[in-house]
Amino acid sequence: MLDLKFIREHPGEVRRAAELKRVDLDLDDLLRVDRELLDLKQRAEVMQAERNQNAKLVPKATPEERPLLIQKGKDLAESLKAIEPELRAHEDALKQLLLRVPQIPHPSVPVGRDDSDNVELRREGTPPTFDFTPQDHVALLERHGWADPERVARVSGSRSYLLKGDAARLEWAILTLALDTLADAGFEMLSTTALVRPETFVGSGHFPGGEDQVYKIEGDDLMLAGTAEVPVNSLYAGEILPHDQLPVRYAAYSSAFRSEAGSAGRDVRGLIRVHEFKKVEQYVMMHADETAALDMFAAILANAERILQALELPYRVVQNCTGDMGAGKVLMYDIEAWVPSEQQYRETHSCSYLGDWQARRTGLRYKGEDGRIHFAHTLNNTGIAAPRILVPFLENHQQADGRVRIPEALRPYLGGREYLGQPT
Repeated sequence: MLDLKFIREHPGEVRRAAELKRVDLDLDDLLRVDRELLDLKQRAEVMQAERNQNAKLVPKATPEERPLLIQKGKDLAESLKAIEPELRAHEDALKQLLLRVPQIPHPSVPVGRDDSDNVELRREGTPPTFDFTPQDHVALLERHGWADPERVARVSGSRSYLLKGDAARLEWAILTLALDTLADAGFEMLSTTALVRPETFVGSGHFPGGEDQVYKIEGDDLMLAGTAEVPVNSLYAGEILPHDQLPVRYAAYSSAFRSEAGSAGRDVRGLIRVHEFKKVEQYVMMHADETAALDMFAAILANAERILQALELPYRVVQNCTGDMGAGKVLMYDIEAWVPSEQQYRETHSCSYLGDWQARRTGLRYKGEDGRIHFAHTLNNTGIAAPRILVPFLENHQQADGRVRIPEALRPYLGGREYLGQPT
């Protein structure tokens, strides 16, 4: 959500942002509703002021004047009451339109239609070369008996997963390494729920527009979040924090659920696109200072890179174009790890700066050193998401004898083991 005053004064910028981000927004309709609402409010204020003035005259009126004044007061009260439904309808309509207004992208963001127009910024690490025929992650899991897709599908349906033995330990080890890395970077760890109320999705910006991606709990006013960003973004909803309490930096661990609507036929094999997974999310709420926020953006990006470097995974950093960054983002980078079986990089992390767009929706405010109330700025980035990260991990670290090498930084989390699996 953008400041309404900004929208009024900069309609061209807002219109251009909607075009670049491919957001369906009727800005002319929004501005019309806004003008009509202002007119209704002014009419109501005039009538209320007249009613108040009339009420002051009644005690001083002569017996002949008093009945006329009393009747006039009743007539004004009825007129005010009659205008209330129209006033509320315009307020509701304006709020719904404001929820669809996109954030203005940073000047550095490349213009593009979709992820094919994202711009590669750099590559880190070297993709492995194998002197044997490498296997994909599904074959490696099957080879060692580390998964049981058929049985879990009977229990939970398609796009579910079940890891066994060393693969289950590996998933937990990677998640723990990520949490420890973020704790060392000064982030407070949270273990949080995925069960949230619908309004939290509005606050985070996933609604309106992303309803088909969310699982709903029938018979209850609860839904399942696809990232800890959703519940964490509402922890301080409506509050005014003291200046010195910011920045708030969380490393939030939770289960995550996504319906993957619209992805039929895509990545159905293996662990890439499952309905339920575990995720560590970086979330930051900070002062309304874009320069400091861009420094924080670089910091949370570096945290994610540090985790991938500890896992010894080759990756690249790409800047998302306007058509692939989402309505609420000022700036967005993806990190993509190398997947040998596909000979391509796949997204594992998504780093976003949203300015005050989420804060205005959720009411995240703080009292500045100037004594004024400000909306906070928010950022988020993946810490790690499992089991997706196992796809590049298993494939990049596979050995000719079928074992999987464990990078040195991860060995303490696996009892010092250098390899997983038995040679075959």
